[in-house]
Order: sequence, then C-alpha cells, then structure tokens
Amino acid sequence: MGSLKDQLSSLVYSTDGGDQRKADDDPAAADDARLAGLDGIVRLRRETSGRKGKGVTTVSGVPLTMAELKPLAQALKKRCGSGGTLKDDGMIEIQGDHRDVLKTELEKRGFTVKLAGG
Repeated sequence: MGSLKDQLSSLVYSTDGGDQRKADDDPAAADDARLAGLDGIVRLRRETSGRKGKGVTTVSGVPLTMAELKPLAQALKKRCGSGGTLKDDGMIEIQGDHRDVLKTELEKRGFTVKLAGG
C-alpha cells in the first residue's frame, strides 16, 4: 500500500482519450464495405411494418457512395413530391407508394431496377 499522497493522486476519470469512437467507424471504409456487397440491381420495395400502417417505398442496392446518394435521394423525393430520408446503410425511404414513378426515374438514370417484396 502506497502513501496517502499516492492514493489521493490516482486518476479517477479523464477526457484526454479524445473521441472514443472505434476505428472501424470510418465513413469511407463503411462505403467500401457496403458497395462490395451489392450486385448492381436496385430494389424497390413497399414497406408498412413498424410504421402504424403508413407505407413507405424503400430503394436499396444503389451502387453509389453516400456522398452521391444524398443528391439522388433529394431528386427522387422531389420527383415524387413527398418526404423521405437517406439511412446510414444506403437505403432511401420515400413516404408513400411511388414504386412505378421511381422505377422509371431510376431506369432513366441507367440503373437496373427490380420491384421486390409486396
């Protein structure tokens, strides 16, 4: 057992560690991993589960980085005239059932599109 001075000077808490995020939280690495798992087919799906009956159209599998997905999501929402969001996993959610409009718009932009799910 050390002296009283040693016991009182021991570190209890410090913020010197800086940002405590993990090293694998790198956005570029997450983009690379997400893009590596895609097959090049964009899937449109209508989902209602967990949304109290409100339907949303989800667009997944778009082979673009998150920086490129953001303007695409904005353009698709504007084309449908409704709200929506871009999720961290690269999925675009657009409020309402707009599968037909989105299919034609994405095909005009050169993507291969499939209607998936119900």
